[in-house]
Amino acid sequence: MPASTDTVLDRFLRYVVIDTQSDPLSNAQPSTEKQKDLGRVLERELQDLGLSDAHMDEHGNVYATIPGNSTRNVPVICFCSHMDTAPDFSGANVKPQIVKNYQGGDIRLIGDQSQVIRVSDHPELRNQIGHDIVTTDGTTLLGADDKAGIAEIMSAAQYLLAHPEIKHGPIKILFTTDEEIGRGADKVNLEKLGAQFGYTLDGSTIGEIENENFSADGVTIEISGVAMHPGTSKGKMENAIKIASEIVARLPKDQSPETTEDREGFLHPVSLTASMEGATIGFIIRDFEEQGLAEKEALLRDITEDVLTLYPGSSHTFTIKNQYRNMKVVLDRHPEVVDNLIEATRRVGLTPKLTSIRGGTDGARLSFMGLPCPNIFTGGHAYHSPLEWISVQDMEVAVRTIVELAQVWEERAA
Repeated sequence: MPASTDTVLDRFLRYVVIDTQSDPLSNAQPSTEKQKDLGRVLERELQDLGLSDAHMDEHGNVYATIPGNSTRNVPVICFCSHMDTAPDFSGANVKPQIVKNYQGGDIRLIGDQSQVIRVSDHPELRNQIGHDIVTTDGTTLLGADDKAGIAEIMSAAQYLLAHPEIKHGPIKILFTTDEEIGRGADKVNLEKLGAQFGYTLDGSTIGEIENENFSADGVTIEISGVAMHPGTSKGKMENAIKIASEIVARLPKDQSPETTEDREGFLHPVSLTASMEGATIGFIIRDFEEQGLAEKEALLRDITEDVLTLYPGSSHTFTIKNQYRNMKVVLDRHPEVVDNLIEATRRVGLTPKLTSIRGGTDGARLSFMGLPCPNIFTGGHAYHSPLEWISVQDMEVAVRTIVELAQVWEERAA
């Protein structure tokens, strides 16, 4: 049983050694049963804190409630993090390492000497002098995305429960599965959750508040070519491999992930399966503006149709799937959600910085489902890689921010 005096580091180290990697090839929810291993641990720990309604549902989502202790009519808020780690790099057999009292310089990882966290690549390290830095041994990712967020929510819950003099409204806790493969909110029951506003703990550098994210679509192009024996194919064969290759070759180089930054969107091929008779290309399309998203999709459609005019015997289908949208559209209708977070961030001594996510988050999906939900910093860096690292002191700041945020909502309630 975890001790009531567990620190955020104690919790973090306990959670990251549990393999919770999600699987984009699985149609189940959760996509991997091992995510429930962490879910069961969190369910038990929440119950041990005294949250009697804490439970994990059949989809692996964990719910709990910290009862309010204020006489004011405080809106119900939710803190949310995801339990899965990314498929990009192994999350099995994580061996966390702690660089105590970091004094600067590059950090060479002991399990793979070729893996070095270089200050030149990670300039935020310059702000970590004297901190305790948690890394891996270089053979796995760390899982700070998003087990840091989980540890911070759990530690804040413990603190609030141990300090009833801190007034707050009802607080909901939600831990989701499969966020890394875009399904984190798919099976969340918002009616059961019962929150009016939410915050995901899934950000990076302390002080950064993410109130905007890419709008995202997926595009699938399926090509049917004309297969023919190569010995008798002159004027007849239309090789689907070559058709697909021509489409990819015509993509504008200034609209790819490799050449864009900040608020610039992109067209990005992510999969290609092909034979002479047929090919399928998968794309992700990203832009902060709906118009930009539509323009990129129209461009891709024009490229595809233009290439196909060279192959009159071939055909294609062009399918667009809505993935998620920019949460700022929703958050702008509820300015108090971000305003209260800005105030809480200032109270812990940080300068708030509103930033945009060049990607997606559970918060985007939840916002459009009816739970306006910006993203709070956790202190983690270099996610999805063996170079992932996080400062213990930054995690502690994130815990204090959660506690302050609960108080701000109470103070500003009617």
